[in-house]
Amino acid sequence: MEEEMESWSEGEKNKISRCKATGSGNPDEDYVEITLQVRDESISTMKSKATLRSVLSGKLKTMVKSLSFASPRLDRSKSSGAMFALRGLRFIAKNDAVGRGWEDVGKRFDELAIDGKLPKSKFGHCIGMVESSEFVNELYEALVRRRGTTSSSITKSELFEFWEQITGNSFDARLQIFFDMVDKNLDGRITGDEVKEIIALSASANKLSKIKEKVDEYAALIMEELDRDNLGYIELHNLETLLLQVPSQSNNSPSSANKRALNKMLSQKLIPTKDRNPLKRFARNLSYFFMENWKRIWVITLWISICMALFTWKFLQYKRRTVFEVLGYCVSVAKGSAETLKFNMALILLPVCRNTITWLRTKSKLGSVVPFDDNINFHKVVAFGIAVGIGLHAISHLACDFPRLLHAKNVEFEAVKKFFGDERPDNYGWFMKGTDGWTGVIMVVLMIVAYVLAQSWFRRNRANLPKSLKRLTGFNAFWYSHHLFVIVYVLLIVHGYFIYLSKEWYHKTTWMYLAVPVLLYASERLIRAFRPGAKAVKILKVAVYPGNVLSLYMSKPKGFKYTSGQYIYVNCSDVSPLQWHPFSITSASGDDYLSIHIRTLGDWTSQLKSLFSKVCQLPSTSQSGLFIADIGQANNITRFPRLLIDGPYGAPAQDYRNYDVLLLVGLGIGATPLISIIRDVLNNIKNQKSIEQGTSNHNVPIKNYVATKRAYFYWVTREQGSLEWFSEVMNEVAEYDSEGMIELHNYCTSVYEEGDARSALITMLQSLHHAKSGIDIVSGTRVRTHFARPDWRSVFKHVAVNHVNQRVGVFYCGNTCIIGELKKLAQDFSRKTTTKFEFHKENF
Repeated sequence: MEEEMESWSEGEKNKISRCKATGSGNPDEDYVEITLQVRDESISTMKSKATLRSVLSGKLKTMVKSLSFASPRLDRSKSSGAMFALRGLRFIAKNDAVGRGWEDVGKRFDELAIDGKLPKSKFGHCIGMVESSEFVNELYEALVRRRGTTSSSITKSELFEFWEQITGNSFDARLQIFFDMVDKNLDGRITGDEVKEIIALSASANKLSKIKEKVDEYAALIMEELDRDNLGYIELHNLETLLLQVPSQSNNSPSSANKRALNKMLSQKLIPTKDRNPLKRFARNLSYFFMENWKRIWVITLWISICMALFTWKFLQYKRRTVFEVLGYCVSVAKGSAETLKFNMALILLPVCRNTITWLRTKSKLGSVVPFDDNINFHKVVAFGIAVGIGLHAISHLACDFPRLLHAKNVEFEAVKKFFGDERPDNYGWFMKGTDGWTGVIMVVLMIVAYVLAQSWFRRNRANLPKSLKRLTGFNAFWYSHHLFVIVYVLLIVHGYFIYLSKEWYHKTTWMYLAVPVLLYASERLIRAFRPGAKAVKILKVAVYPGNVLSLYMSKPKGFKYTSGQYIYVNCSDVSPLQWHPFSITSASGDDYLSIHIRTLGDWTSQLKSLFSKVCQLPSTSQSGLFIADIGQANNITRFPRLLIDGPYGAPAQDYRNYDVLLLVGLGIGATPLISIIRDVLNNIKNQKSIEQGTSNHNVPIKNYVATKRAYFYWVTREQGSLEWFSEVMNEVAEYDSEGMIELHNYCTSVYEEGDARSALITMLQSLHHAKSGIDIVSGTRVRTHFARPDWRSVFKHVAVNHVNQRVGVFYCGNTCIIGELKKLAQDFSRKTTTKFEFHKENF
């Protein structure tokens, strides 16, 4: 036996020595219980020293795996977070698309193996952990150390053994693997330095750079919590205690028995059921569709009806004219499509008359029947109608009218000579030389350029183009090409005046269609240029945050009034004297300043950030990015770039005052209009407290206070640094909202979901730090951060359970990726519960 023990690793010998020492420390015990894993994967428990000797002389592969001494262990049946934690500490995440089971892993082994062995560098790819390479390397090293080897490659049978260990159902086994990742010398103890290493490793895996910067502080916190006797190390049972005591972050369900029962009934009611009768199912879905989209339906129906009526009227009119005998149906189609073109060229200006739209939605009742929130979408629909009209008009002329006229007999040409003159056309060049010919061609070219560059893959620089062509795309290209419309409208009026087949002025109706919309739009541009709002503002404060976000705090112009959720246009002459860009207001309507947050996504915003970064000073140790204090400070003589603002303009989020309960969802920088709403609700809370304390401003009517009774704010962002953008608001809510009127939920998607081994230590550390200081280690605020993405169905269920028989305004701003999911959930819960969710979106 002694010879065999010589081949064991030092760690295994240490475990035996600890075994004997601990066992002999209690004279009342007649035996030591040791669990051993033998080569044939069976488990044996020996209960006497004699039996122990016989087992140790066997062919062992792995030494002591768990010890059943009198070490303190947490009672798992009594811990509030134990049952949740027992299901956690997974090494293979459930959303890993490549980690479905051993069959897939085996296939990938066959693809990646070299000479029958899988290299260490391919281990993560093979098991489905395609990211977190440092974490995967440590996991590999731990699994190999447990076998007593240091091999840099493994066979398929060894891979299968590793796979069984990391995907097994035993929490204790997974905990032991996690412990062994830190305990590199296998002495059963984790020192402070090893704790620092695993914190840094977990922070890297979850892209939490700020945690890595404070690894010494956080390691000391863990050692202080778990090493109460100042031994300089912690053991497995200490780690288990901490893991099982961490509560689930995602537990948002009501705590009372009645609400739990209601939650259960709601879950049963929300189980999707299919009607066996397809006709009834179709009729029900159709009725839902009409109820939810009736505003859009009647507007689109009216638009299509007008286009069809104009086309038909002109088509029949030309069918009765003599020119029809020569040119046939071609001329009727060309003239019918031209009539719809004139109408749509006039109509397309109305959705972009921002002042008019804002006035109509705020000052009139039309908002109850007209979907003003869809003004840009309707602008795009009309643009598509124009494209169709251009196609029909141009094809009818080029492919039909002109060839028929060129090949017409002399007798036939006599009937149309009064329109084309005595000189008979002999080729296409004759038509192009005419005024209506070259104006038509130029208009088509300009509109094609504007239409193409307005598509999202060109406007947002998503198209994979050579560098020489990529410079011709982006927002600047979209903005300038869209302003070619001035030339297009001039050419359109000229083109309509010199048409061949109409000689009387009252038949030349193009100017009649365009007169009112063009004058309205021109008036809008003049109002923007000369009204008080479009004046220079004084920069009060500037901050540049991680994630390329620039925040600007400006003086509020005299007489400038706005509602939370609205937006303004900003112009910086140092970047471009002509360009105006829209940004949501992040300050509340009651604040004495105006603030916006700008994410650098394009040419203009990048140049703006560069200008302000040059005049910013480096931050203090507690701040990120670049920061400048109030411009009013005596020692501050910074000269900022000159800014002009124009607005405010209406947006979907401004309708939040129509609801007592709000569900606000923001993705990334899309949280900006919602932050303004949160600030407004927070100001209402402060004002209400001032009223109660008798210190309020009596010039403000009491009825303006506390319009919203409850607000749920869900902010999902990809980076840890992004959580600093609105940290001031988060802390203010935590400080003043003592009654819980505002419920804040921040989600950082770079961190792996709860229960994943890669984020387990972050979860433990977050819980410890928040309990001690009240500060979240991820966001640096008093609001705890959730990990991964929200379960939106659970979010809606949570709100529905708490607000039975109430209307909830759901306001979303951000990328289009989850609009469909949120809208469908709002519809489902509105249909199947007594809580009615009304969905509003604002995407960019």
